[in-house]
Amino acid sequence: MNSTGITRKLDELGRIVLPMEIRNKFNINPKDALEIFIDGDKIVLKKYEPCCIFCGNTSDNVLYHEKRVCKKCIEKLHNS
Repeated sequence: MNSTGITRKLDELGRIVLPMEIRNKFNINPKDALEIFIDGDKIVLKKYEPCCIFCGNTSDNVLYHEKRVCKKCIEKLHNS
């Protein structure tokens, strides 16, 4: 894991501000959702990208009964 050398303090509500340089690097825009992970003693933030429930693909997804499924998996389901 690389250190950026940037530190931020939590406000009274437990919020932090992500520096603009980091938001730009990871294409994080206002109102984007972030996933929060725990890795041992680390907190990891990742931009949330909905993925196919079968293969994890993040592109060409459609909603099917409130679940995301990619077109390749839909084709495989139709052919089986």
